[in-house]
Amino acid sequence: MQVSNVNDVRIYDLSCGKSLPEWLSDRKKRALQKKDVDVRKRIELIQDFEMPTVSTNLKISRDGQYIMATGTYKPRVRCYDTYQLSLKFERCLDCEVVKFDILSEDYSKIVFLQSDRYVEFHSQHGRYHRLRIPKFGRDFAYHYPSCDLYFVGASSDVYRLNLEQGRYLNSLQTDASQINVCDINPAHHLFAAGTVEGKVECWDPRTRSRVGILDCALGSITEETEIEGLPSVSALKFNGPLHMAVGTSTGQVLVYDLRSSRPLIVKDHQYGLPIRSIQFHNPLELIISADSRIIKMWNKDNGKVFTSIEPEADVNDVCLYPNSGMLFTANETPKMNVYYIPALGPAPRWCSFLDNLTEELEENPESTVYDDYKFVTKKDLDDLGLSHLVGSPMLRAYMHGYFIDIRLYHKVKAMVNPFAYEEYKREKIRQKIEETRAQRVQIRKLPKVNKELAFKLLEEEEEERPLQKKKQKKMPNILNDDRFKVMFENPDFQVDEQSEEFRLLNPLVSKITQKRRKKLKNMEMLQAKEEEEEEPEGRPSDAESSETSDDEKEWVEEVRKQRKLLRQEERTRWQEREKEDQQTILKPQFYEIKAGEEFRSFQDAGKKQKLMRKTLEDRLKVEEKLGTLNVSDTAVGSKQLTFTLKKSEQQKKRQEAEKQHKEERKKLRRSAGHLRSKPAKGRPFR
Repeated sequence: MQVSNVNDVRIYDLSCGKSLPEWLSDRKKRALQKKDVDVRKRIELIQDFEMPTVSTNLKISRDGQYIMATGTYKPRVRCYDTYQLSLKFERCLDCEVVKFDILSEDYSKIVFLQSDRYVEFHSQHGRYHRLRIPKFGRDFAYHYPSCDLYFVGASSDVYRLNLEQGRYLNSLQTDASQINVCDINPAHHLFAAGTVEGKVECWDPRTRSRVGILDCALGSITEETEIEGLPSVSALKFNGPLHMAVGTSTGQVLVYDLRSSRPLIVKDHQYGLPIRSIQFHNPLELIISADSRIIKMWNKDNGKVFTSIEPEADVNDVCLYPNSGMLFTANETPKMNVYYIPALGPAPRWCSFLDNLTEELEENPESTVYDDYKFVTKKDLDDLGLSHLVGSPMLRAYMHGYFIDIRLYHKVKAMVNPFAYEEYKREKIRQKIEETRAQRVQIRKLPKVNKELAFKLLEEEEEERPLQKKKQKKMPNILNDDRFKVMFENPDFQVDEQSEEFRLLNPLVSKITQKRRKKLKNMEMLQAKEEEEEEPEGRPSDAESSETSDDEKEWVEEVRKQRKLLRQEERTRWQEREKEDQQTILKPQFYEIKAGEEFRSFQDAGKKQKLMRKTLEDRLKVEEKLGTLNVSDTAVGSKQLTFTLKKSEQQKKRQEAEKQHKEERKKLRRSAGHLRSKPAKGRPFR
């Protein structure tokens, strides 16, 4: 959809956009919609509202439900159902259609005047009858009271065909050599025919006699037409019982009152092209006239232009949907244009959603910029000394200011401020100086917490800038992120570089960190100077020198030193742990938390593996000797939890009572070895 604003009237071109071919599959259409923005944003109000090559005529049924269109090639007629917003049917014809009309309320009765002198009558099912007229026809009109068709064309006769009797009646004899157009007044049924000689002949169908002749060529004659010849009548339209509009072949539209031979108003299109269509818009008292280049809407009383439309292709016919602001045009292109002008009226009932769509677009108006005019406020006028021009044609009021001619503005400004050029030069010099300063080392204030980390992030950001220009990909920086703001404000988040975790993650103190620390010191000194002085000057740091091979050797040596230091620290820690283990007495108390270590040595793991290989009985004996019960031999963090089983007083009393009882039994127990039974003689003892 394309929006244009002509004479402060918004015009919405609903047919603007690319049209997709019929033979494309749905899948390819969806793919095109994803790739092409024009295809995705188009509005297809009525599906397949187009012709293979050219559209010639457009008509709307009286009930407003159907839109009929004819075109080529092949010659055909298409009917569109507005309630379904799609094509209802299509019929191909034998020859091109010159003019057609819908005789019924819907599409059930249609008459086609073809270029081969044939007249076809169509009903709902298709072609009903076909006949021929004596001469080539150019236009026809239907007289409802008598059921007669009046045909005009390349002859002086007006042929009458009675549809009730099905035969030709006596024709009307005119004084013209040829007749281009004709029309019948809907109020009193006066028949008017526009001739090649530039005259309009009016006939009364009741008496079949000529009422009068109106010479339109004299009213539209100009200097050009005197040389080229008299203009002919190319369009004709009645409005009410007394008014009539006549279009000429030289591009003039004449509005007449039937009671006078002089035109009320003459409107020239200024293109010199024949008028092809004339429509009346009674609610706003407008006339919509069209030639092949432009469609003009103007007031029928004073000729003031309301708005205009200039399509890209030549216009063949214009059709206004009744009681709305929608306009259809038949063009020299496959697509038929659809325009919606909210100022003419609301959208039709079958596309009422257009009102909501246009209201949303009008809520966000775009600012208009004019190249030849300068927008100034009231204060600007006072500064320039032009406040006395308010109300004159020099200033055009707009919103909170005025539009003034740009040439006048420059002249007045040069007179008021003659040293404006010197100020302009100073401003340019200041900008150049700022550009050169921007190439120096930028003095940026670092946070109080985690200064080294912030400085490191700033350096990485500067290094990634040239890469971002090539890849066009912006990397995030935590310095500008509010989520990490507390890390550079709260001292609890200060990074401890001497901690074991930091040294394990960053075991190497490289040459880069040393240079970074030097830069930090320089920056802190510069910041201190900046606080004392008003305009500090940055100076390049000493750390910008390139690294050499000697620096690389020093870096390797520092790496080796750091590794040795880490090994020595680990050995000292192991020795201290072994001494502590030897000094500690293994007498664990109940729920005693020992200040143990994470890993003592690999020997403990070997002892545990040997112990696990023994049987359960052996392991229980070892635990009984130690008098402890290890719940878990694995380290929980750096602590180990052990406990002993304490006996209660009742258990102790029972054990003592059992011991006494056993001792008493031992004392009272007597041996019974002397009691042995002797076996009988001759029998073995069992």
